[in-house]
Amino acid sequence: MSRSLITGGFGFIGRYLALMLAEAGREVVLFDVVSDDAFLRKAGERVTAARGSLSSWAQVADAVAATRPDEVFHCGALLPPASEASPQAAFEVNVVGTYNVLELSRLFEVQRVIYASTMTSFGPDTPPLVPNDFAQHPLSMYGTSKVCNERLGEYYQRRFGLDFRAVRFPAIFGPGRAATAGWTAYTSVAIEESARGRPYAIRADRTTSTDVLYVKDAAQSMVDLAAADPSRLTHRCYNLHGYLVTAEQLVGAIQQVLPEARLTFEPDPVIVEGIRTMPRQLDDSLARTDWGWRPRHSLVEAVADFVKLVRS
Repeated sequence: MSRSLITGGFGFIGRYLALMLAEAGREVVLFDVVSDDAFLRKAGERVTAARGSLSSWAQVADAVAATRPDEVFHCGALLPPASEASPQAAFEVNVVGTYNVLELSRLFEVQRVIYASTMTSFGPDTPPLVPNDFAQHPLSMYGTSKVCNERLGEYYQRRFGLDFRAVRFPAIFGPGRAATAGWTAYTSVAIEESARGRPYAIRADRTTSTDVLYVKDAAQSMVDLAAADPSRLTHRCYNLHGYLVTAEQLVGAIQQVLPEARLTFEPDPVIVEGIRTMPRQLDDSLARTDWGWRPRHSLVEAVADFVKLVRS
């Protein structure tokens, strides 16, 4: 039976990834600084937890040594705004932590490492459709750490033959994304509040466009990339794209599922301008060609599934 280790396993994407892998019959170990007994009971006996910090060599080593995983899904990171408030902490968790994961994967002969990168590894100088190999000039410490880790993974692949693979996510939406988790959090909160029958004022303006991907499709992409034929991979890091939607189009999709949704617009200039500095859309044609990437949900299907999960 194959065994997977997920760093940041109790995080937003890690939880969905854990359930997906367990349903496929794998043993899964969640490595994180936090734990959630209720989630572990829900996930079943195939999913267990190991407490620790990515910044601690000893704690990562203990987890890898005890787990002896076939693959590591590296999702753990210090996210904004915490990463911007403390760049030092972000460096320790995101960069040193990734070194720990890669070096210990090499030492313990892990078959592959699948890394969660981000569209914010690019900067405001990108064209409307961002090529896979466009120059990366991030503005944030979070994005900077992701660029560093992409290059570090490529180095381990070249120098040691470690099978490193990465996806660059656009903004992820789905149940459980906190309202404070970045400029694009409104894409999740608008759906969740509507599913609970509450009004919500979107802090973007009607024409604000965002490249978004449903969290289940994000988790599935990592599973798909892990299973991809290595002979077909022309790159180590791949752009992904879900849907490019304006805030007004998002409201339309929500109201297709929930006609009674009470959504209004109260634009926050900081949020509107912040989103405008982000890449508009990632070109994911290489991922589609090399390993057959595609989102499983349309936007309306994603909203409907989101609502179902909230209400259940």
